[in-house]
Amino acid sequence: MQWRHPSSPRVKKFKTTPSAGKIMATVFWDRHGVLLIEYLPRGQTINADRYAETLQNLKPAIRNKRKGRLTKGVCLLHDNARPHVARQILELLAKFGWDILEHPPYSPDLAPSDYHVFPALKEHLSGQRFENDEEVTQAVNSFLREAGRNWYDAGINKLLVRLQIYVDRNGDDVEK
Repeated sequence: MQWRHPSSPRVKKFKTTPSAGKIMATVFWDRHGVLLIEYLPRGQTINADRYAETLQNLKPAIRNKRKGRLTKGVCLLHDNARPHVARQILELLAKFGWDILEHPPYSPDLAPSDYHVFPALKEHLSGQRFENDEEVTQAVNSFLREAGRNWYDAGINKLLVRLQIYVDRNGDDVEK
């Protein structure tokens, strides 16, 4: 509502077109680039069963993209989200022989995707309009594919610096 004089012209209202909406993506990457991207169908959430399927898909992705890495060892950076700490996930990771580098809950300053990938992706996508989910996934895939090896390497190097600060501060947040 707005106060106006009876003879003043009506305010023009602009109609916005709805965007395609949010799409949940699970992205696994290392210092060389993306290993696996999976998009969650609308209306679904990540639970232990879904995450187990994703990890089952990650194993061949690593085998295909990083020859010899599975035999040298894999270390995942995990927080304590329920799907990450579910018994079946811990058993699956033990079966794979993969290590888990845990980090404290609610610590986006120690999650490379939160401080490196997502801000850059958000900036890249800002101002664009997408008609459907397919356009969004294509734009995300294109951005992640075109990011060079040096860009991914920089994200991991930032993690090493942030972990050292975290240790030096006895577990206090890095961003403070």
